Amino acid sequence: MDTSDPRQRLLDLARASGVSLSALSRMIGKNAAYLQQFVKRGTPRKLEEDDRARLARFFGVAQSELGGSQEFSSTGGMRGEWLDVPRLDASASAGPGAVAADGRITGALRFSTSWLRTQGLHADRLSAISVTGDSMEPTLRDGDEILVDCTPGPLRDGVHVVRLGDTLLVKRVAAGGGGRIALLSDNPAYRPIECAPGEAEIVGRVVWKGGRL
Repeated sequence: MDTSDPRQRLLDLARASGVSLSALSRMIGKNAAYLQQFVKRGTPRKLEEDDRARLARFFGVAQSELGGSQEFSSTGGMRGEWLDVPRLDASASAGPGAVAADGRITGALRFSTSWLRTQGLHADRLSAISVTGDSMEPTLRDGDEILVDCTPGPLRDGVHVVRLGDTLLVKRVAAGGGGRIALLSDNPAYRPIECAPGEAEIVGRVVWKGGRL
């Protein structure tokens, strides 16, 4: 991975996180075309320090990767102590199904970078969304915030966010024969959803939850 070109690095980080340059532009208080022009046309020539710092915190990378000078944290690493994980304008339904939104950033949840490292999680593969419905109770409740790891890999045990058509679901996933999968709810009132091969897309694995008591 080449990090010497800040424009290409920004583009790679945005693509890996599934966040558009226009959404990132709005996040830092600029017009929607600002970062597109920076990446494609080279204007501005260099990101402003405040904008670069906010983007670096958002992606959990050093400012030097986006054109700034190298900085070291108090722990000796290239990253700071905290990471702002993007909270997306989307919800995963623990119920009939939530219509997928456009991935617009509505805020962020802050996590310790040292905790993320101990969990084996990579900053540019994480996003936070909310849960709607009751099919995953008592594990997940309506209104919970969940951290989703979108790192590609083989299917693992646990709870996953799944795209089924135009909807997002949060379910346990069981592999069946012939490439079929079953989407399972923790609430016994809900029956399994049987999916044909290729019908459902595993978006990511739920690795943390937070909510009201």
